[in-house]
Amino acid sequence: MKWIIVLAMIFAIGLADSCGGNCPAGKCPTCFCGTTKKMEDITAWCAKYNWDQSCCKCIVSHESGGNAHQMNYNINGSTDVGLWQINNINWGSCSNGHAPCDPNLNLQCAIKVYEWGGNSWKLWASHAGCGC
Repeated sequence: MKWIIVLAMIFAIGLADSCGGNCPAGKCPTCFCGTTKKMEDITAWCAKYNWDQSCCKCIVSHESGGNAHQMNYNINGSTDVGLWQINNINWGSCSNGHAPCDPNLNLQCAIKVYEWGGNSWKLWASHAGCGC
């Protein structure tokens, strides 16, 4: 019986670190977007703005895999969240300082970051790998 309790505690600690799978690296200090995945249709979300659709699909696929609750804790101490992995340094300018976990809010932030990059994908780490 003691082993079952110990195993349950280890499992619970593992889920906390990975935010239920929303933080794949398991290093997120806070589960800004919760502990349940929210899978979205990447094509449908990319179609909501007039940008290169193939680049958008590639960026979102690499950044979040379509999980609107995806989070990443970076080595510089910053956090990225959502479909487009919006960094917390941008939250004050696009989501009133809150993590843009809602897909609509994340899209609005992504549009701003895209515009700040001169209407390009250059501000996303995955842009070069996507050929954007």
